Amino acid sequence: MEESKDRSRWIILIIVVISTFMSALDSSIVNVALPKMARALKVTTANIQLVATSYLIVIAGVVLIFGRLGDMLGKTKMFKFGLGLFTFGSLLCGITSSFPILIIARIIQATGAAGTMANNQGIITEVFHITERGKALGFLGTAVALGSLVGPGLGGLIVGAASWEYIFLINVPIGLAALFYAFKLLPKGHKTAKGRMDGIGAALFILTIVPLFVALGQGINIGFTHPMILLGFAAAIVSFIAFIYVEKKREIPLIQLKMFENKLFSLSIFCGFISFVAIFCSNITLPFYLQDVMSYSPEHAGLILMIYPLLLAVAAPVSGHLSDKIGSELLTFIGLIFISLGLLLMSTLNENSNLLSMLIFIGIMSIGMGLFQSPNNSLIMSTVSKDKLGIAGSINALIRNLGMVCGIALATTLLYSMMSSKIGYRVTDYVPGRNDAFIYGMKIVYIAAGIISIVGAMLTFLRLKGKN
Repeated sequence: MEESKDRSRWIILIIVVISTFMSALDSSIVNVALPKMARALKVTTANIQLVATSYLIVIAGVVLIFGRLGDMLGKTKMFKFGLGLFTFGSLLCGITSSFPILIIARIIQATGAAGTMANNQGIITEVFHITERGKALGFLGTAVALGSLVGPGLGGLIVGAASWEYIFLINVPIGLAALFYAFKLLPKGHKTAKGRMDGIGAALFILTIVPLFVALGQGINIGFTHPMILLGFAAAIVSFIAFIYVEKKREIPLIQLKMFENKLFSLSIFCGFISFVAIFCSNITLPFYLQDVMSYSPEHAGLILMIYPLLLAVAAPVSGHLSDKIGSELLTFIGLIFISLGLLLMSTLNENSNLLSMLIFIGIMSIGMGLFQSPNNSLIMSTVSKDKLGIAGSINALIRNLGMVCGIALATTLLYSMMSSKIGYRVTDYVPGRNDAFIYGMKIVYIAAGIISIVGAMLTFLRLKGKN
């Protein structure tokens, strides 16, 4: 009896991990296919970016709502709904030849992905005992990171071997199989939180996230001082202030702001944000360095970039298992130190750097991220009561997406502004024959990302010291 219960627990983990992997994968798998899609759908390069950005914006906008619905109606119910919607959206993406319908399908797909992302950590926290929770959340953390990082390489392989539609259609059989087992095996979860959905809070939150993400995304192209970008930031700030005001007055708010009074929860969320900002600074810069400066082919560059997720896939479950044994806080500190060291070492690269030293630096970063992610997720989920697991998981997913977008915006802004100052006129792309300018900009990006990561490590160290 105990053995079958144990087996079903791990099968539940596999269902949740596969669904999470697909949701994360679809945030990055389309990037490689965008030029082909633009030609096939007869749209401009600027417009085709909507296929990528609409997915991230919708997830960030609705993930908290799904977290709250998971606590109210049941995490399993919302997870299955999300998985079904994601699979349907994937099918629609794969069979359409119309650009507007593709964007609608991506919105449907992203809404479903938000449903799974908001409730996956809560389901695992409920199903697994505290002695195994770190290990289980470690596998989940690996799925998120692998999905985000494997995307470009896998997308390239699919587009090379078949047409772009298969990037989406590949999700359909996997999604249907996961959905079948989800209905069969996932816990029913009868205990739910009381109360209604905070509609005004949800609307204000969407009005915060959408202008913020659009301004961060478009600011890269048209400059952050453009009136439209400044208006976007202003709208986000005003909506956020109104959101906080409304949440404080609500009896049952979308987010119970008291959760942030728990210093461990707040610091773990903040460190999670910092780690994704730092790592995505590298993710956006490194492919340009490999292809433009070092003249590697896209396939060769793709293989080098795959080192990161492969090492992370090994480190994250080991780190999760260790966190069950020795606790999470020390591991998050060690992880952030490794991330900082890896980023600062990456800042020393130039056009004469050898491949081995680069792989070692990437390895240090990925082991650091692997050591940090699982224990940090464990800390976040262990600080809240069972009826708030859904909202805690969705805050974590939101912060992760926000970190990715901020990392990309920070890296591209720093890179091109430093290149512009070196060359003497404004540039927004690699300038052939000016490797010196690119390396100068890249050095500043990596140093900035390293410093951001050191701030997280120092805060974690102070918390550790205070605890002792």
